[in-house]
This record gives sequence, C-alpha cells and structure tokens, in this order.
Amino acid sequence: MSTAASPGKVYTTGFWLMCLSSFLFFLSFNLLIPELPAHLTRMGGGEYKGYIIALFTVTAAISRPFSGKLADTVGRIPVMVIGTLVCFVCGFLYAWATTVASFLTLRLLHGFSTGFKPTGTAAFIADIIPVERRGEAMGLLGVCGTLGMAVGPALCGPITEYFSINTLFYVSSGLALLSVLVQGTMTETLAQAQRQKFHWGLLRIEWNEVLEPRVLRPALVTLLCLFPYGAIITIVPDQSELLGLTGLTKGSFFICYTVSTLVVRLVAGRASDVYGRVPVLRLSTLALVLALAVLTLARTPLVFLGGALLFGLASGLNSPTLYAWTVDLSHPEHRGRAVGTMYIALEVGIMFGALLAGWVYSNDAARLPWVYALSAACVLVALVYLYRQPVQRPAAS
Repeated sequence: MSTAASPGKVYTTGFWLMCLSSFLFFLSFNLLIPELPAHLTRMGGGEYKGYIIALFTVTAAISRPFSGKLADTVGRIPVMVIGTLVCFVCGFLYAWATTVASFLTLRLLHGFSTGFKPTGTAAFIADIIPVERRGEAMGLLGVCGTLGMAVGPALCGPITEYFSINTLFYVSSGLALLSVLVQGTMTETLAQAQRQKFHWGLLRIEWNEVLEPRVLRPALVTLLCLFPYGAIITIVPDQSELLGLTGLTKGSFFICYTVSTLVVRLVAGRASDVYGRVPVLRLSTLALVLALAVLTLARTPLVFLGGALLFGLASGLNSPTLYAWTVDLSHPEHRGRAVGTMYIALEVGIMFGALLAGWVYSNDAARLPWVYALSAACVLVALVYLYRQPVQRPAAS
C-alpha cells in the first residue's frame, strides 16, 4: 500500500491508517490511568502513587535515543510495532501483578511503549506531509490520539464498575493488539537507501546520537510545558474523589481535558502553519498558565472541570505546534533522532512533574494548590523563554 502523497493529495491512505493506529494505541494505555492510583492503594502502595507515571516515563525517556536511531536506520514501522507490542504484553500482565513490586516493575516496562511508538509515528508523518501542512497534519494526528485519550477514561469507570479491574487490563491489551494489526497494513516510508537490517550494533549509542542539537529549543519548551501534565495525572484521580467525582464520573477531568483538546485541534490545527510556531506557542503557554491558576483555586467540581477544559485547550494548541517546530528544525536524515530528543524532553518533564507532585502532595489535600503553583512556575519560565525567540514562519518545501 502506497503512503506517498500524489500531486495535490496531502492526506494519503497511509496517513489515515496511522491516525487509526494512534487512536487505538492511546486508547489502550489511557484506559488505565484513572483506575491505577486506587488499584495501587488497594495493594498497599498508596505512598507510591507518584511512581505510577514517573517509572513509566523513565523507560520512555531512556528508550528514545534507541527508537530514534532505529527509526532512522531500520525503519519507522518496525519501531512503532515494537512499542505497541510492549503495550499489548504489559496490558495483559497487569492482571497477574498482585504485589506492589510487580506492579511498579510493569509500569517501568510499559514505558518502552511510548518510547518507541510515537517516535516512529512522528517520523512517518514528517516523511509524507509537506512542511506547509505539517502543523495541520500533526493537529489531525493529535485529534486521533486525543480521541483515544478521551474515550479511554470514559470507558474506564464502566468497565471496572460492571466487570472487573482485570477485564480493564485485558481490554487495554486487546486494543494494543488491534493497533499492531493496523500497522501491518502500512508501507515503510524510510528511503530504501537509508534502511539497514537490524543488528545488535545498532543498539550501541554514542553521545552525539542521544540528543539532536538542532531541536534543543523546542525540547526545552516541551520539558517545561509537560511538567504540569505529569503532576496533573498523578493527583487528579485523588482530587476527583475529594470533590465527589467517583464511580462513573471518576474520569470526568480527563474527558473534559481531552474533548477540549480535540475541539481546538480541529479548529486551530493549521494555526502554526499560518502564523508561525513561536507566536502560537506563546498563546498556548499563556493559556496553560491561566488553566493552572484556575485549578489552583478549584474547590468545586464545576471550577475543577472548567480548569480541565482550559488545560485541554492550551494543550491542543501546544502539542502539535511543538511537534511541527521540532520537525522544521531537524535534518531529514536525522528526523527520528530529532523527534526522539523532543520526546526525551517530554518524558523528563512528565517524570519530574509526577515525582514532585507525589512528594509535594503526600496524600494531603491541603497541599494540592502547591502542586499547581509549582507547575505554573515551570510554564512561566517557558513563556519568558518563548518571548526571547525570533518569530519565523515555516518555509514551504
């Protein structure tokens, strides 16, 4: 099946298959997020809630240089398949992890999934979409991932309520398997001249293969702006319960967040293509600060969910623009490494956000505003940095 765009045709069958694959992948692991803190608490590991996300992101970050190098040598699709298969295996094994240690070990291993799949995905999209439509394409791809992130938490409560937590794990695993099957219908986009057969020497990483210097600016902004996400997904399940959002409504925050992200990506997907990456990032980062201010003051479910909507709006503008800016600055032969660099920054931001949120919160509701205040401080640093960056619209290829 051809994935190259014919003249006048930007979105090919390969693009839409990638969107479907991303939807299933994000649905698979986001399905679990609202229930994992309570599940860990029931096993006696409530004090380790911050590790649920932090461990996941540690291996995601560690694996980025490897996935980036493999995407640039072996191919985009093999890298995606590896990541999604990890999601499939780990989802299945959660049902058999009955101790805190085994559960946390699985979270560590599960991180390899997002260390590989999104890296291959972003490189694949960059191969088939012209630069003047790149922001729009990343926005559309993000819509599919966001749909997965919205549907996952929405299904989490009913599946757990009417079936069992183990059913939730098996459904997550099955969705990952479906994503792998979709990837099997796609055609590799890495040029034949660049492809190599896999050999163990490819896993030997030199320092200059870890980070791509050309994309350090968007990587820094990514790190600072993703810190709040790591904090929020750590504390929001508990905060939801404290505000009376339990049972079928437990995932309400994530639903509101992802729905608003979805809407803004549909409406503003091309904004950075038209106005430039930096101006859109300035706007989205300011919106992120305002969202965190609202969440700091949230004492009722209405204000809490309003903060979720604003946070989703900011993220919906922020994420595809950062992807597009990263690819703009990257060298075509090192796109995998460039995307891997951005994702390392993303995972480090989420990891520190989760760890510090767990430490600051310490299961004390009175400390929740401090988590949001710390997150807002990180985003303000990013905002100041962005106002020191030159404004330049992406050039057409």
